[in-house]
Amino acid sequence: MTPPPGETARSAKTTPARRPTIKDIARRAGVSESAVSFALNGRPGVSQGTRDRIHRVAEELGWQPNSAARALSGERAGCVGLVLARPAHTLGVESFFLQLVSGVQEVLASRKVALLFQVVEDIDAECELHRRWWAEKRVDGVLVVDPRAHDPRPALLASLGLPAVVIGAPASGEEAAALSTVWADDSAAMASVLAHLHGLGHRRVVHVAGLPGLAHTERRISSLRTEAAHLGLADIRSVTTDYSDAEGAEATRRILDEPGPPTAIIYDNDVMAVAGASVAAERGIAVPAELSIVAWDDSALCRVTHPRLTALVRDTSGFGRLAAQELLDRLDGGPVRSIQAELPHLEPRESTAPPPGTGTATATAAPTPRSTA
Repeated sequence: MTPPPGETARSAKTTPARRPTIKDIARRAGVSESAVSFALNGRPGVSQGTRDRIHRVAEELGWQPNSAARALSGERAGCVGLVLARPAHTLGVESFFLQLVSGVQEVLASRKVALLFQVVEDIDAECELHRRWWAEKRVDGVLVVDPRAHDPRPALLASLGLPAVVIGAPASGEEAAALSTVWADDSAAMASVLAHLHGLGHRRVVHVAGLPGLAHTERRISSLRTEAAHLGLADIRSVTTDYSDAEGAEATRRILDEPGPPTAIIYDNDVMAVAGASVAAERGIAVPAELSIVAWDDSALCRVTHPRLTALVRDTSGFGRLAAQELLDRLDGGPVRSIQAELPHLEPRESTAPPPGTGTATATAAPTPRSTA
């Protein structure tokens, strides 16, 4: 059957370009394929002039080494992995991971190392993926996020011998000798938030937390209880959510419907804090005159919302850079380390003020948070 006029030309235009091979480089450079292999793999056996010519031709042809072939030969894959076991619908609304990955990518790109990112349904699926990556030599190491209170991943990665950096929890147990960790002091950060609210005169405070079971969620909840007991506050509690704006808003509605609602709410991320402020506005509850709001992670959302939200400020991209650099250092033979990032600091803005009927108490009257080091 004769193709319609122009069909051959259209097909030619859409045919994918063929990847250049070692054979192509050898033909263009006028050398043997073995010489090309020696030159591109940094092995002896060719003169410096020939080596330079081969590299120049490889660059002209756009040749790149095959990561699978390199892995089979025992070389690095040139790739590190990051798996996220969280509800996928929460990723599009939370800025924390975008900033974290931005910092990670900045460091990896400088070393021409790729990032293999995947979202899975739960920790079991993540563990299975780590096993597969290890068996297939897909990655040289992994970054581990959202440490759990009872987390099977550190022991698994240590047993596989897969270099890893755990982001978000200090080292503990046997894995402390095998895995590096990069973490921030959530306990001290929560203590500073509660001290700020207590200094303003708040005595009824609710913490709208993130996913239950996460190590940093448990640390924040525990710190809130400990500091509340230290300050003699009985009407302090936490409720857990999935970090989404929908659950943040629903939690706020339930809290405000209770007898004796709180005068201040602490949210575990910026999205939930903005959602909570919207619920308060719907109900005619003035922020901060009737309800104070604090967001855990600062973002543009916190700064453009009216009133601007008091928030914990930290360099999340820097956190990602620190973790990525630590993983590259481990891949280069560096020691296992536990690195504490800079403590987030509270940035008071217009969303926090003394509760109704308490006069003009100020944050400067707050007791100094106890050290958690």
